[in-house]
Amino acid sequence: MSARLVSVEKLALGLQYDGAALCGWQTQPNGQSVQDALERALLQFAGVPLATICAGRTDAGVHATYQVVHIQTGLERPLQAWVRGVNRFLPHSIGVRWACVVPSTFHARYSALARRYDYWIINDPVRAPLAQDRAGWVFRPLDVEAMQRAAMLLTGTHDFSSFRSAECQAKSPVRELRQFTVERRGRLIRVRAVANAFLHHMVRNLVGALVYVGTGRNDASWVAEVLAARDRTRGAPTFSAAGLYLTHVEYDPALELPPADENPPFLA
Repeated sequence: MSARLVSVEKLALGLQYDGAALCGWQTQPNGQSVQDALERALLQFAGVPLATICAGRTDAGVHATYQVVHIQTGLERPLQAWVRGVNRFLPHSIGVRWACVVPSTFHARYSALARRYDYWIINDPVRAPLAQDRAGWVFRPLDVEAMQRAAMLLTGTHDFSSFRSAECQAKSPVRELRQFTVERRGRLIRVRAVANAFLHHMVRNLVGALVYVGTGRNDASWVAEVLAARDRTRGAPTFSAAGLYLTHVEYDPALELPPADENPPFLA
């Protein structure tokens, strides 16, 4: 990053955070959200209030390795200062990883072409204390091939009413699930979901359904029945927030934002 002073209208910031002890992205009365902490840090760094807009409003307990936020500012600061300077005032669980100048038309939410979430499951008879709050846990053996067959039935553009929470405020339940894959890495299982956008609790509800299939409680075709029912009560319980990570937000490549890190967010 350049050390020269830059005066810009809009900056994009790349954030990582451990959401275990946080109340999600969106500002809360108790001030314990990611947005609250970031805006406090920006105020201390810049000396003026700076409003933040994010790419995806993660829930309480959900993590991010690639959250994108934009701010509007006319302040002259080196780009590196927006990283190191803001991080000075952030708690250890939240960090700015990069800062980029973006066009005035850029919007962290509405300019996003797709979002990617990874859900990590530890599939082991015994719980893993070091992964507490950072991965889901299933002690019964999971049939990854059956889970992948079920995932394929959910890929595409559908009405995902059966996989949205009762509190979901989205105007339409229709989403394009562009990629939905299940991969085993030893005792770790990664469920990857890429979509144009997600409904409230959609990924965790999808993962819960896959776990029902993986443990043999239901066969793969059951998820198609749940999808067609458009009824949340027909699905599996919402899975734990612990293993869910926002891992990438796709934008126009011309923006040249830094790439996402493909490494697992933890070692279990």
